[in-house]
Amino acid sequence: MALSTLLMGTTTAQASAAVPFDANAKVAYSLSGATVQCGDTLTHHTKLTRDLNCPGTVPYALRVAAAGVVLDLGGYTVRRTGPQVDGSQGIVVEADSMVRNGTIQGFNYGLVGQLSALHVRLHKLALLDHIRAVYDRGATNFLITECRLSGNVAGLGNEFDASNGTFDVRSSVFTHNGTAMFADFHNIDVLDSTFTSNGNVVYCWQGNVRFRSSMLAWNASVSTIPNDGAGPRMCSQMRFENTLIANNTAFAPPTVPVWEPLRLSMINSMAVNNGSSLQAAAETVYIDGNTFYDNAGGLILSDRPGVVTVPLTGIVRGNQFLSNDGDGLRVLAPSTPTVIGNVALGNTGFGIYAPTAFDGGGNVARDNGAGDCVGIFCTPY
Repeated sequence: MALSTLLMGTTTAQASAAVPFDANAKVAYSLSGATVQCGDTLTHHTKLTRDLNCPGTVPYALRVAAAGVVLDLGGYTVRRTGPQVDGSQGIVVEADSMVRNGTIQGFNYGLVGQLSALHVRLHKLALLDHIRAVYDRGATNFLITECRLSGNVAGLGNEFDASNGTFDVRSSVFTHNGTAMFADFHNIDVLDSTFTSNGNVVYCWQGNVRFRSSMLAWNASVSTIPNDGAGPRMCSQMRFENTLIANNTAFAPPTVPVWEPLRLSMINSMAVNNGSSLQAAAETVYIDGNTFYDNAGGLILSDRPGVVTVPLTGIVRGNQFLSNDGDGLRVLAPSTPTVIGNVALGNTGFGIYAPTAFDGGGNVARDNGAGDCVGIFCTPY
């Protein structure tokens, strides 16, 4: 279903109720649109009628400072000119508002949520070649629809240790970014979006990350999920639903090769032709209805080290592990997930190696290079 949805397309995503702005709302624009200058503060609806070329030395290209304002770029570009200046800012938003229909290019910070408890909608924007494309300095709730983020060091990011908010991403494309999304005391929810040719799709340090009906393909790595040990940060949940994960060099970068969220969920998703196994050390997992096919390794589950380390628990059900190098599914002791109704065929290692798992029955394995099942009972058909 994920693959057919991605190939056939979907209807335009509707705005989240969290942000009260209709993407295509008709508004009465101020007559100042033709005379907007770099460094201006906007308090009325404004539509640009030309490109705006701003030196990085001004405090910002534009500032939106009144609630309910629509800034329509009119298909034009707001860009930095001259040498890169540390701290240069494109559009700074200080009130609930919407920015739409154009390009922001070349700043240190492309679009900034400046204050706390903001609701900001970004629609049909291209955010190109920034150090940080969309940046939260307060507690901004971003709704990002039909946008393209490309060539940025970081696509979505936030002020270190000084902000918390949400990134609600719909029908958008992230490509050729260093890190597409960074979650530090933020929640990220992604729907109907595409991630290709990024260095890393998402760094989950603190928060929750959810992908639905999306595609992550040809990236250097899918995610970095470190374990902060006794520190303050932990990725609470990494979750994939109806998502295609294909042709990535690795699931995780070599410096942090194991995902270590508290919870890992994968539902009705496909992992195809990735250049590594998926290694996950979590407290609980819910792995249901997925296909792992032709990867350089299968799925490896283990306990998440912590102040108090507990055996991994959860459900591994109804998955297919097909033609992977190494084991299809490996559960490292003393993890105790329940393994039920899975199929493991043609893997070069074991089909299912799970000596400490609970056997839920209904597992099938055959034609695996090292043997079919260890620790649970499997039938060949």
